[in-house]
Amino acid sequence: MQDLERRGAILGYRAVIAPAARAAGFTAYVTIGLARHSNEAQRAFERACLAAPQVRECHNITGSVEYLLRVEVRDLESYRRFHTEVLGAFPQIATITTHVVMSSPKDDRA
Repeated sequence: MQDLERRGAILGYRAVIAPAARAAGFTAYVTIGLARHSNEAQRAFERACLAAPQVRECHNITGSVEYLLRVEVRDLESYRRFHTEVLGAFPQIATITTHVVMSSPKDDRA
């Protein structure tokens, strides 16, 4: 482990906290399509994601949309507020598609 740390192969350590302890009983994957395909629009959207604690992951992807988010909040009402007040306030978003997680039979994130 020390050798891997010295070589920079290990980027860090973290604790994996149970969703119940974070009051995050609702998880959704959200695809985002931007209205403008510019570096400025992408950087602005990414800054908004970094500032939003509900966004646990943000991935710039290929395909018909630009971003895939993993969002964790307390419940459906909390997600509705996030959808309206955070995502809805970003002027560059053209499309938002939400996929609600019903269960996770496999999740190897650590």
